[in-house]
Amino acid sequence: MTEIADLERRITAALDRIGAGLDGLGAAAPAGPSEAEVQAMQDAIEAERTANSQLEERVKSLHEQRDALAAQVEALRASGQEAQNLVQQLRKTNQHLQDSLQSVREGAAAGLEPKVIDQAMKSELDGLRSAREADRAELDEILGALKPLLKEA
Repeated sequence: MTEIADLERRITAALDRIGAGLDGLGAAAPAGPSEAEVQAMQDAIEAERTANSQLEERVKSLHEQRDALAAQVEALRASGQEAQNLVQQLRKTNQHLQDSLQSVREGAAAGLEPKVIDQAMKSELDGLRSAREADRAELDEILGALKPLLKEA
């Protein structure tokens, strides 16, 4: 019987130690966040999501603006190239006109021929047409640059 009492005492002591260990674990276990803390974290997450969504929209808008500006730049480059071509054509026509006028001067000194006068008039008309086309191209370029500004205003 003494063995039973001894075993009973040992079992009780072991159970007391286990209980004390469980109490220590309960006290040492970190407390979870309160409902207010959880709600604050969820609100912060939602605010970050909203801010992220707004930033994504802003980036999308900036990409669209960049694409529109790239198209405008390309159009201006094409217009500039066209203007350069017209200027080159105008220079050639003016050189031809100067040559024709020189022929008219020489012809006037030697007695004018109608063929020389006709050629000079044709060259002058070509020069005037080229100048008009260059002016038109320049105006088109200016209007093209102003249209987006007017739309924004």
